[in-house]
Amino acid sequence: MGKALIIGAGGVAGVVVHKCCQNSEVFEEICIASRTKSKCDELKEKLQGGKTKITTAQVDADKTEEVIALINSFKPDIVINVALPYQDLTIMDACLATKTDYVDTANYEPIDTAKFEYKWQWAYRDKFKEAGITALLGSGFDPGVTGVFSAYAMKHHFDEIHQIDILDANAGDHGYPFATNFNPEINIREVTANGSYFENGKFIETEPMSIKRVYNFPEIGEKDMYLLHHEEMESLALNMKGIKKIRFWMTFSQNYLTHLKCLENVGMTSIEPIEFEGHKIVPLQFLKAVLPDPASLGPRTKGKTNIGCIFQGIKDGKEKTYYVYNVCDHEECYKEVGSQAISYTTGVPAMIGAMMVMTGKWKKPGVFNIEEFDPDPFMEALNKFGLPWQESFNPDLVE
Repeated sequence: MGKALIIGAGGVAGVVVHKCCQNSEVFEEICIASRTKSKCDELKEKLQGGKTKITTAQVDADKTEEVIALINSFKPDIVINVALPYQDLTIMDACLATKTDYVDTANYEPIDTAKFEYKWQWAYRDKFKEAGITALLGSGFDPGVTGVFSAYAMKHHFDEIHQIDILDANAGDHGYPFATNFNPEINIREVTANGSYFENGKFIETEPMSIKRVYNFPEIGEKDMYLLHHEEMESLALNMKGIKKIRFWMTFSQNYLTHLKCLENVGMTSIEPIEFEGHKIVPLQFLKAVLPDPASLGPRTKGKTNIGCIFQGIKDGKEKTYYVYNVCDHEECYKEVGSQAISYTTGVPAMIGAMMVMTGKWKKPGVFNIEEFDPDPFMEALNKFGLPWQESFNPDLVE
């Protein structure tokens, strides 16, 4: 079928590479590129020998001209961006210059401000349309599958959806006193930022971690969850018919929050550069360097994740509730692809999103969020490629 350029070589990229190789009918050839070529070579070493041809390259994704040169030499049908969110725009610029389709898993954020929003990427809509290429934004789990779940609920279960609660629970245990399951810099910025929820046409900000609920999750039990700001609320607020309220919840243990509070109190989560022994350092980046690498958590993490959406709305004039979710086992993921479930639940949808564009099912010129396309082929692929979903028609609601 075609060729994909995968930019990034962290935990999520490792899953994307594994999954592209499992889907060699679509991904006949892949190139893994990152600033550190040795990481790409390690991935290639693990997986070559199958039907998918694998090459590697060194690229600095902060430099558009380097990405353009790589695209011109490899000539991919699509670029799968699993680098850092700070690099989304340079990679999109390279895709525009070379007229190449683009997919990512997280929206752009400037390096100097913890702000998760789509405005920077939505500004590319006309340019991508004119170039005749597709940009698929946020093809991870949340954002990503949560948007597909929303489109699926709208298509099959509701005439109008009035409320969406997105619930992200991780009951995994890695045995460290404190570690983050994905890039510590992104993770800690997300958690220490103000929360927000969408209600009646506007976003309402909340103090970080100030709103808490306890929810009894299928297969993992009762967990403390906290209201956070999360980027998919922004696109769902635009794209879901009849929507009045959207909230995003994530579980955290008391142990995690206590550690985080201490680090925050002593200034270690700051993104303001400080002077240290003649060098400028960013405390949060230094903290990232001393924390365990999320990619190293795979072999030691046990337990499950549960991520899904609870919908409330109207069907045929009657009130209806519907819950669709995926449960993923950390140890099973590690056995299959050598990573824990957090990387797995992001990497599988990134491959599926790229497949949707490459096979023409989701191919149209412009910049799109994932819920703007037909959810059915994606929902089918989730079951096939390791993220089977379950549904419930009378779920416990979040008050």
